[in-house]
Amino acid sequence: MAADGKAPAGLPDRPVVHLPGTGDDLPAVAVERTPGWTGAGETGPRASRTGVTGRGAAARRFPARRIGCAFAAVATVGLLTGCSSQHADDKVPAAAPASAAVSPPAARTPAGSVITAAPIAALLAVPGGGRLAELDTDGVTVHLLDLAPSTGTAGNPAPGATGSAPAAAPGSAAPAPSGPADPAAPGTPGTPIFGATRTVTLPAKTAALAPGAPGEVLAAAGPQILHLDTATGTVRATAIGADTRAVARRADGTLAVALADHRVLVVADDGHVLHTVTGLTGADSVAAAGDAVTVLDLAQTSLTELDLGHGRASLALRAGTGATGLIADHYQRLLVTDTAGGALLVYTPDPLVLRQRFPVGSSPYALAYDQRSETVWVTLTGSNEVAGFDLSTGIPEEVGRYATVRQPDSVTIDDRTGDMFVGSATGDGLQRIAADDRKRGQ
Repeated sequence: MAADGKAPAGLPDRPVVHLPGTGDDLPAVAVERTPGWTGAGETGPRASRTGVTGRGAAARRFPARRIGCAFAAVATVGLLTGCSSQHADDKVPAAAPASAAVSPPAARTPAGSVITAAPIAALLAVPGGGRLAELDTDGVTVHLLDLAPSTGTAGNPAPGATGSAPAAAPGSAAPAPSGPADPAAPGTPGTPIFGATRTVTLPAKTAALAPGAPGEVLAAAGPQILHLDTATGTVRATAIGADTRAVARRADGTLAVALADHRVLVVADDGHVLHTVTGLTGADSVAAAGDAVTVLDLAQTSLTELDLGHGRASLALRAGTGATGLIADHYQRLLVTDTAGGALLVYTPDPLVLRQRFPVGSSPYALAYDQRSETVWVTLTGSNEVAGFDLSTGIPEEVGRYATVRQPDSVTIDDRTGDMFVGSATGDGLQRIAADDRKRGQ
C-alpha cells in the first residue's frame, strides 16, 4: 500500500485468491483475472474472467472436486493449504534451474558511461548511504564506492573528471588504487564520477548482497549472516548454525534467512530464532513484503508464501517456466524474473496472487526498483539490454530500453538520485546510466 493507504492503480483493495489445484510437480492455479492481468499470448484490454493456468502451454479445467474446495477457501484462508495437492516431501525438480543466458558480444555502445572493473557478481546501491557495493566473482571481495553526483553524460565527461583513480572524498587521503580501475579509461563512452573507494574482504563467500539497516549491507555467507558497515568497512557476523542461501531484512528489523536444507528462519539481530519454517521443497531466494515472507524455489520454479505462526508453507504458485530473480517493492509487491519464459511476473502476498505477467525480452535476469519513478528495471542477458517498466497503472508499460555492458547479471538503483548501475559478469565494466539521461531518452 502507498503511504496514503491506497493501493497502486490496477491493484484491488481486496485481492482475489489464487487456489492450488491438481498437477504433476506443482499444482495448476485457478486465476481470477483482474483488469490489467496479462496472460501468455493475450493482447488488448482484459475483462475480468476466470481461467486456469497449468504447467506448459496447455490449460486444464479445475476438477469438479476442487470447486467445492475453492468456494470454501474464499470463506477462510485457513482452508487454502488444505486444498493444495503440493506435498512437502515432493522434492523432484520441475526442470533444471534456470540461469542467465550467455550474452553475445556487445553489438552497441553501452548507454551512459562505463569504467573498467573486474567481473561483477552483485551490485547494491546502499539505501540512504550514498555508496555502491560491488561484489567480485570470487565471492569475498567487496568494493565500496562513494557516489558523487553524476554530472557527466555519455561521451561527455564532467569537467575535471580525468586521471587514473577516483577522487578522494573531502578531508580524506587519496585511496590506494583498488576495485574498479581507471574511471577515464580509453574506449569507455563516458566517466561516472565516484568518490573514495574502499575494498573489504569478507570472512566467507557469498553470492549476493542485500540491503540491511541504513548504511548496511547484508550477505548470507556459510553458517552466518554478515553485516557490512559501508561507512567504516567493518564486518560483524550473526551466527545461524546452518548453511545459508539468502537473507532479507524485514520492516521490524528481523531477518528472514533461507537455508540450504530448505528451512527458513526469522531471527533477531543477535541471532535468536523467532520462527522456523519447515516442509519446503527449496528456498533459494527470500523476500520480505510487509509482514509476509516469500521464498523462490529455483528447481521447482515456484513462489511460496510462509505461515510463520505455524512454521509451515502456505500458498505456492508456479513462477513461470524458469524463474531466477525475486525482489519486493515498497508497495509490498513481489517482482520475479521468469528467465526461461522471457517474462516479468508481479505478485501480491497475503494471500499470494499473480497479478501481472508481461513479456519483456530475451532472458530477463536481474531486477531493481526505482521508487522515485515507480519503475522496475530488468536486465536482458540474451541481448545485453536493460528495460524499464512502469507498474503504476496496473499494466506494465515499457518506459525505456538501453544497451548495456556484456553479460549484465546485476543492476541496482541509487535511491537518492535514481541513477542506475549495471555490472558485467565477464569483466566488461561497471556502467552508470544517470536518471537525467534516461529522462532525455539518451
